[in-house]
Amino acid sequence: MFTGIVEEVGRIARVQPGTHSAVLHIQASTVLDDLKIGDSVAVNGVCLTVTSLQKDGFSADVMHETLNRSGLAQLRAGSAVNLERAMAAQGRFGGHIVSGHVDGQGTITQIERDDNAVWYTVKAAPHLLRYIVEKGSITIDGISLTVARVSANDFAISAIPHTVAVTILRDKRVGDSVNLETDIIGKYVEKLLTPAAEPAKDSAITMDFLARCGY
Repeated sequence: MFTGIVEEVGRIARVQPGTHSAVLHIQASTVLDDLKIGDSVAVNGVCLTVTSLQKDGFSADVMHETLNRSGLAQLRAGSAVNLERAMAAQGRFGGHIVSGHVDGQGTITQIERDDNAVWYTVKAAPHLLRYIVEKGSITIDGISLTVARVSANDFAISAIPHTVAVTILRDKRVGDSVNLETDIIGKYVEKLLTPAAEPAKDSAITMDFLARCGY
């Protein structure tokens, strides 16, 4: 579990491609503190498992499904990436609940300054926008951000200078794709409220049964 508060910007040292997978070798410093093989690290918002450690970085395997769902397939040697270790039990929840399981990608269509803030407008598919609500939370490339505006085709966030400066938002341009993870709570609520495809079988627990048992 992550919070969407990026700890540092790392850099891709090397991409080792497989037939339908890849191994990322990532240069880092801050996240290496107490990092162990088997630990989880969010790389641009994608939860990856550390498979090996080096003095100046770590490596992680990326599965076929992950490459299809996220923008990790577009990374090259030298690419900057947002990094966050999994949240410690005693840590502060500075962002929101982030699973590191990317729902899909969006495209930046507009970047504009507004005094000390920077607005990013992101085009997204309808199946993603249905879970994005104004003043709700959205994870963009692993960054926990607040949704400022939503339309039928896109949404916008307003980032403070600090967030832009310490994440790869500083490098983003119009036309760039970004990883998106929508608020996990909304997805679970929808699932629970959706009627099952198969009607439930008659239950032996009835109002009469509950009354007779003292409820």
